Amino acid sequence: MLANIITNIFDQEIWANVPFHFWSVVFFVLGSMVGSFLNVCIYRMPREESVVSPPSHCPHCKYSIPWYLNVPILTWIILRGKCRNCGAPISVRYLLVELLTGCVFLICWLGFGHDSAAVALTYSLMLAGLITASAIDFEHFIIPDEITLGGIGVGFILSLLVPSLHGAQTIPGSLEQSILGIATGAGLLYGILRLGKLLYGRQRFDLPSGTRVYFGENGVRLPDREIPYDEIFYRDSDAIRLQARTVEMADRCYANVPVRLSPSRLLVGEDEFKPEQTHHLEVLTDEIVLPREAMGLGDVKFMAAIGAFIGWQGVVFSLMVSAMIGAAIGVSLIAARRGEWSSRLPYGPYIALAAVLWIFAGDSILKWWIGPLPG
Repeated sequence: MLANIITNIFDQEIWANVPFHFWSVVFFVLGSMVGSFLNVCIYRMPREESVVSPPSHCPHCKYSIPWYLNVPILTWIILRGKCRNCGAPISVRYLLVELLTGCVFLICWLGFGHDSAAVALTYSLMLAGLITASAIDFEHFIIPDEITLGGIGVGFILSLLVPSLHGAQTIPGSLEQSILGIATGAGLLYGILRLGKLLYGRQRFDLPSGTRVYFGENGVRLPDREIPYDEIFYRDSDAIRLQARTVEMADRCYANVPVRLSPSRLLVGEDEFKPEQTHHLEVLTDEIVLPREAMGLGDVKFMAAIGAFIGWQGVVFSLMVSAMIGAAIGVSLIAARRGEWSSRLPYGPYIALAAVLWIFAGDSILKWWIGPLPG
């Protein structure tokens, strides 16, 4: 019933009664408005704040922004990137996200609007999610469940309402493609995650016997280097592990105990401490194990969400191409003598970019890659 209503609303003959580029303008304006909401999500979701309440406000002075000062793109330009009330700078990211989202909606309309307004709008919403996820992942190295798990649900529902999203003629065929995309995305990425964790998830430093290691406020000091904590801890689950001959703290000592330090807690033997309250920690050890992780469960759920929209073929393509993009960026950074930056780049944006390539040029790339299909 609902699918029939959607079909009637997006009947291409009805949409064709209005000039095509009138809808081009509508999609750009709609996209910039969505981009304004994405900025709220990008700022609030990692901080676990509501994206609905309170209304838009200046993060510096908490000034509630009236509607006439909340016009996408134009307001930022007119106010020259400053709060009207306190004059504090407003990040250029707000302008860029609104402009990018507007352009993305426009490109989706230009690419798919001639055939299906429903598909154009569906891809627009999907890409809005990719923009949000990528921006949050770049800054916080997380992709919130609201985007990943929510994206899985939204992608499945839209596959029900818009079967042509998967090039299917029937609803069951479209749902099958969506389910296969979800399963393939989650299964492949989870398998790679576990294999990578098994093979490369830890970096072991063998030290001279009885090496003294200091845990300072900003990093771990080894005999030949100091490693900042922000290069070690990307997620709460990351932990430094070692077997200590001795442990010296401000008010106690230990002998022959395991030590485990994560961003949220310190374990020395069976005793637990808060890292921020530990003012002195010095150990004698023969080795230290630091965490190393290329991707997390957020990436697994992210790929599953993408698969809900683009099916299993798109997932396989996105996985391969994202690896190539990551390798190309890594080699470029090494050539530019910035190889250490590669460990600070999240994987989610690579997946997002590969998915965008599939949506707009997947068929062309496959034909160029593997040649004309037989028959």
